[in-house]
Amino acid sequence: MLDQIKEAYQYLSQKVPFQPEIGIVLGTGLGKLAEEIDTQYAINYQDIPHFPISTVESHSGKLIFGYLGGKKVVAMQGRFHFYEGYTMQQVAFPIRVMKFLGIEKLFVSNACGGLNNDMNKGDLFIIEDHINLSPTNPLVGKNIDELGPRFPDMSEPYSKEVITQAKEICKTQNINYHCGVYVGLPGPMLETPAEYKYLSIIGADVVGMSTVPEIIAANHMSIPCFAASIITDICTPEKLEKVKVEEIIAVAMKAEPNLTLLIKSLIEKN
Repeated sequence: MLDQIKEAYQYLSQKVPFQPEIGIVLGTGLGKLAEEIDTQYAINYQDIPHFPISTVESHSGKLIFGYLGGKKVVAMQGRFHFYEGYTMQQVAFPIRVMKFLGIEKLFVSNACGGLNNDMNKGDLFIIEDHINLSPTNPLVGKNIDELGPRFPDMSEPYSKEVITQAKEICKTQNINYHCGVYVGLPGPMLETPAEYKYLSIIGADVVGMSTVPEIIAANHMSIPCFAASIITDICTPEKLEKVKVEEIIAVAMKAEPNLTLLIKSLIEKN
């Protein structure tokens, strides 16, 4: 895998004479944050050696280099998921490449389902911790010492400093937000009522199908992380409804300006 990471890095460094400071992962229905970037270069995933190709309709599939909030950034416009059939190592591959490109912090976004009745569709959720309920993770297998230690510490998977900044921004901008624990499942099906109840009992506040593998890989490489979600549906017994993916995407797109404002403001501060 290390050779593949280096090949992708070498290709990008030759094509793009631009060293990013910050990496961004744009999730479901959230790709328009890319429009805020003063784009200098855009590379299709399919052109990058060993890069997976997103099969999810709402994910564009481009690596964007440019300026946002006065910082040099590289943004994934579309991510990869375990449920697409990729290995966890493939899901985390772009994060590995970003590290080689020079990023010092990682900002991740996603869409999620809310597990608390005080949540509403379109609210933001600041992830303070996570529970990994996928059957594996990107670190399983032989450790590559050049990437990180065999047993990486996960006592602060999300930067407390950036989380504090995010809460202050939301309060200042009157953005409805919640914070707590994100639980990552493999998907692609949404959960049953009994599963939602179980997830709530074990301490989760929201549920989704992404983010956790990327955060684990970033922590393995000592990259400080921040992640925020748009709550697209409420999964409590009182509010649970049948939902279509198109509706989830629509909610995410409607709430996107708040998340865009938050991420942009955080990047300015970091």
